[in-house]
Order: sequence, then C-alpha cells, then structure tokens
Amino acid sequence: MQLPEMLRPPLEALAQQYGAAACADAARQLSLRYRSENGSGKRLATTAIETAAYALTRMPATFCAVYSALRWTLECVPCHPESLLDVGAGTGAAAFAAEELLSLQQITLLEREPEMRRTGQFLMRETPLCSAGWQEGDVLEPFPVKAGLVTASYLLNELREEALSAALQRLWEAAEEMLLILEPGTPAGYAVIRRAHEELLKQGAFIAAPCPHMGACPLSQEDWCHFTCRVERSRLHKQLKGGDVPYEDEKFCYLALVKSPPQPAPARILRHPYIEPGRVSLRLCTPEGLAEPVIRKRDGALFKSARKADCGDGFPFP
Repeated sequence: MQLPEMLRPPLEALAQQYGAAACADAARQLSLRYRSENGSGKRLATTAIETAAYALTRMPATFCAVYSALRWTLECVPCHPESLLDVGAGTGAAAFAAEELLSLQQITLLEREPEMRRTGQFLMRETPLCSAGWQEGDVLEPFPVKAGLVTASYLLNELREEALSAALQRLWEAAEEMLLILEPGTPAGYAVIRRAHEELLKQGAFIAAPCPHMGACPLSQEDWCHFTCRVERSRLHKQLKGGDVPYEDEKFCYLALVKSPPQPAPARILRHPYIEPGRVSLRLCTPEGLAEPVIRKRDGALFKSARKADCGDGFPFP
C-alpha cells in the first residue's frame, strides 16, 4: 500500500526543510526513546525536527494500519460516519486514512504536543483536509466535541496502567457511531485491546471487527490477535530508515466498536493462508471459536475465495 498522492509533496518538503541526514538521525533517537519509555506517559516527540522525523518515518505505517482496519470495519457496519475525532492525532495519519474511505464533513484532531500540531497542519494545508480543526487536547482530559467516528491509534499503550479505564470510557462516550482503537501488533499492544474489549462491552458496545462474535477472545493468554499491512517505501523513506528493502510490514492489532448492532464477518482470517496445489489451509476466528479448515479445489467458489483471501479478511465460513 502507498501513501495517498496528496501527502507525498508535503512530506518531501519537510525532508528538504530539515535535511534528510538530520531527519534520519532524529528518527533513530526518537525510535530509541519510544522503545525505552513507552507506557510511561512521558512526552516523547516535542521539537520541530523530531515531529518532522516522526511524520516521515511513521506516517506511512500508521496510515496503512488505520486504512486496513477501517476498511475491514466498514465491511461489517451499515453506518458511514461523516465526522471524525482523532485523539492523540500525532501528525494526522489517521485522518488521511479516514478521508480515503469516508465522505467526512468535519474533522477534529486532538494532539497535546504543539510541534505535532504544527507539523500536521503543514502537511494538510494543500490537501482536502486543509479545513480540519487542530486543537490542543489529551486523552486524559475532557474532549471538546463528539464525532461519528472516534479514532485512537498507537495511543493507549503509552498510558500508565491506572489511566487506561478512564481513557477508554472517555473515547467511547465521544463516539456517536463508531470507535476504532489501534495498537502495536505485540502482546503488550493486544493486552490493551483485550482490556478495551472487556470494559466497553460492559458499557453496551457492539464489536464490528475484527471479532466475528461478541464473546470472549478464544486465543490463549500466550497468543495474541494481530494483523499485517505491507507499506511501500519511497526512496526517501528507505533513506531515512536506513534500509534497501522496498517495503516494510507493519504489525498491528485493532478493535472497532459500534453503538448499533453490526453485521460482522462470518469468520476472520488470523494468519496468512497457506496455499498448496489444490488446497488452502486457514486459521480462522469464528463465532464457535478457533477453526483450521483445509479448503480444497472441489469446494468450488469457497476455494477461489480462499486463494484470494489474506490475513485479516472476513471469510464465508462455514
């Protein structure tokens, strides 16, 4: 998956403004800081060059993950929200992803860091998102507005444990139709998703995706539900990340909750299908629990669907 064409020129302008070498160095330092201090609630990207480096290196993956999760979700719901509240917006990746899939009439982005807001506004000023409203805000404080769709991507894992329940409640109350939460595709990230699953179902939420049911997660505590999207790297992205591979795989987990009953997928593919001549092996989450069917050529249309399917897709099973 590629970034939308409208986002490429402003990102290239950022790199020219600060210099690719300086941005690459800032990105390395920022990555180390996130790995060592994530979950502490500390302010991690605060200077202009740090937020530029963040946008240049992290926006492609965040855009790809939000786009994938929202696309799967919209397949399972009749609603198509027309307003967005992105909490912990960073430099606006989630808003760009939502703009690709929805006809948004109002966009509000809450971000506590001034330099993040300034960088996000710079990236949006020559795009259809130029009228988006950027406001100082934090998931730990009351929100100024509600919206049809509320997003929180790679945010909740940064909070201290004792702050998580209140943050989840605040996000859910702000969502008029849908709440979409994304976290890193790690055991720690999925622990946040499990927590949201348990707490918000008690508040009357319905799960739209990825789960095809409203029950407890069938995975063992040693396993975790996560998905992958492949991000196409530009020449600049490869330079800043210090790699030659033309793509990177972003692992993420997500939970989409809605106010009205959804139409969930019959099953969800949890791993990349294993394709052999005449057969496809799948690992599925179903309303009855985990299943590992082998779909054979004699199964006709189901076999064709299995050959085209990928991890994260809904699947017509049984």
